[in-house]
Amino acid sequence: MKGGLYTLDFSEIGKDDHARVGGKCSSLGEMTQAGVAVPPGFAVTTDAFAAMLDHHGLREEIARHLKNVDPDDLDAIDRAAQSIRIRIRIRSHHLPAAVEQAIRAAYAEMSADMDGAMPVAVRSSATAEDLPDASFAGQQDTYLWVIGADEVVEKVRDCWASLFTTRAVAYREKNAIDHMDVLMSVGVQKMVKARCAGVAMTLDPGTGDRTRIVIDASWGLGEMVVSGVVTPDNFTVEKVLEEILDRKISDKHVEMVGDPALGEAVEREVDEARRRIACLSDAEVLAVARLAKRLEKQNKCPQDVEWAIDADLPEGENLLALQSRPETIWSQKKSVKPKTPYATGMMGIVGALANPMGSRG
Repeated sequence: MKGGLYTLDFSEIGKDDHARVGGKCSSLGEMTQAGVAVPPGFAVTTDAFAAMLDHHGLREEIARHLKNVDPDDLDAIDRAAQSIRIRIRIRSHHLPAAVEQAIRAAYAEMSADMDGAMPVAVRSSATAEDLPDASFAGQQDTYLWVIGADEVVEKVRDCWASLFTTRAVAYREKNAIDHMDVLMSVGVQKMVKARCAGVAMTLDPGTGDRTRIVIDASWGLGEMVVSGVVTPDNFTVEKVLEEILDRKISDKHVEMVGDPALGEAVEREVDEARRRIACLSDAEVLAVARLAKRLEKQNKCPQDVEWAIDADLPEGENLLALQSRPETIWSQKKSVKPKTPYATGMMGIVGALANPMGSRG
């Protein structure tokens, strides 16, 4: 797939493209170019977002809605944000023809083997997310198991609109960030049929100890982990020796999986046989740790990695990286040695220290 002004294949994206594809898609592109196993996909560039704004004269309208809004008046911010989102989502306001054609063509090419019906994740990728001095991650939307060009186009529009959620607008107002300085790219990525998935951090989130890799994992798609719906299995791995130091196996009562009949991702109860057993073998735990370690080395700083094991791929080739972003909890702190054993799940600690991982996009 050869990209152009409005779409770029992940294989074409490098670190210099951050301004055009945002933090999430930039990371996916860099991992793809580095040979990391990443589900294929493409980015709808910020040029497409800008063209949409200009096509309907929305820049001036957004400025009018947000003029003189008090950062502490959440009701006023909410009213302004809702008005902006409605304007972006109005279906009678067609996208610029060249933008819509580019999205449809890119999706058709990547889903040609499935007669144009490949399930994809449509993921927001703002230009200011994943920066070490700003907490933009998770302020915009992600849509799972999207099928068909019509739905992809509409979900791209919804991702653009999510740049103006009440929370995102309030955050920018509070931090004196110009709303037009933050642009939105959107990643369209093949859905993973995840047997299990989760998060790996290349330091101990409770202590900042960089000799540890801490992994949270559960059945199905990783949304159940990052949202805190389930208490995941938790593993601590010694980074250099690659030894599992600690494991906590939880009762994982629910999972999110794709439902081909419904054409969407759904929550379902985990059968009794799997609820209380480890969702990762020791070999898989170490494979996840090695992936996280590789991405830390590649990015030259501690990483927060989302990963999945694809049930459709053969063993040894089924571990996929879905996202890698700089770790933000300890990035401004000096790493210290742990004084007590790791005693709680990663999600609980992170939630206490910073934004909950359930807020990631």
